[in-house]
Amino acid sequence: MHHGIKQTTHYRTFSASFNISNIRAIYNLYPVIRNYIYQNNVLCVSIHKNAIAHTSKFTDMKKLFFLPIALLFFSFHPTDKTLTEKERKTATDFLTSTQTGVDDAIRGLSDAQMNFKSAPDRWSVAECVKHIAITEQMLRQMLDGSLKQPITPEKRSELKMTDDQLIKNLEDRTTKIKTTDALKPENSPFKTSDEALASFKDNRAKLITFVKDTKDDLRDHLLTLPFGSVDGYQFILFIGAHSNRHTQQIDEVKADPNFPK
Repeated sequence: MHHGIKQTTHYRTFSASFNISNIRAIYNLYPVIRNYIYQNNVLCVSIHKNAIAHTSKFTDMKKLFFLPIALLFFSFHPTDKTLTEKERKTATDFLTSTQTGVDDAIRGLSDAQMNFKSAPDRWSVAECVKHIAITEQMLRQMLDGSLKQPITPEKRSELKMTDDQLIKNLEDRTTKIKTTDALKPENSPFKTSDEALASFKDNRAKLITFVKDTKDDLRDHLLTLPFGSVDGYQFILFIGAHSNRHTQQIDEVKADPNFPK
């Protein structure tokens, strides 16, 4: 049996040929097919019970042919709109390298170094780590929440940045961004920087696993951020870029001439 598959903007259409036994089997599964159509945005033409009942008179026909606009889907799967292998590798490599960046930036620092502040209104290294950890939690919750909503491919025109531009803009620390109160270090649930680091690494590992395994259509799930809309895949890159932004902040603290030796 050969199946031609054509993808349109919102629906999948199929052309296929079936013999008489196929048709009867399809009819018996009609409720299942109907649910499948509804759940997967498959455009179809229903088979009427009477039409099926009368197919016996055509037993000499070896096959019935359905035009591309008609459709039955028995063992069909929607066109794959999950991430490409390249996208998965790019995201997992980026998430891994930015996690390593945090680890490397604080490795071997003493308590005095972790808690040094260059000015009363500046964050210490320990505070940066707490902010990274609590934000990682919050951003993952936002991602999970967005994936529970319907896809909105029609809104992709609202995206204003490429993946690379998003990363570059967020990692640029010449533009200062004031965080919300909920994400300030003093309001985090972590008592120590070690506790915060452990949480960050655990959540980052789970995110990397998610990127490797997910079947979600991340590109058609959009999230609205203060600077504009991003798709689900870009939001994952945003998470990696955020931790890297604050790794740079940690390096700035360590570069202060009064940083403890």
